[in-house]
Amino acid sequence: MNISHNATNQEFTAGSGDQQAELAYSLPAAGVIDFVHTFVPEAQRGQGIAEALAQTALGYAREQHLRVRTSCEFMASYVQQHHQQYADLLAK
Repeated sequence: MNISHNATNQEFTAGSGDQQAELAYSLPAAGVIDFVHTFVPEAQRGQGIAEALAQTALGYAREQHLRVRTSCEFMASYVQQHHQQYADLLAK
C-alpha cells in the first residue's frame, strides 16, 4: 500500500481521487502532533487501510521526535490497543 505524507495539507493519504483515505493532523504546539481525523471510503473499509495510515503517521511522529495527541477517536483507540508500542510518544 502506497501512503503519502503531504506536510502542507497536514495529512497522510492512501489511494487517489474519490477513493482516497486520509489521516489528518495538526501541529498545535512546538514538538506536538495531534491526529484529528481519519477517513476511509466505505468501499475500502475493513482492509487495514486506517491501521496502515496510523502506523505510518506514528512512525513519522517517532522519527520527528514529536509528542502525540489523539483527538481522533480512531487514533485514540488504535494507540490504546497498541499502548505498549506507542506509550513513549504520548503527550502528557
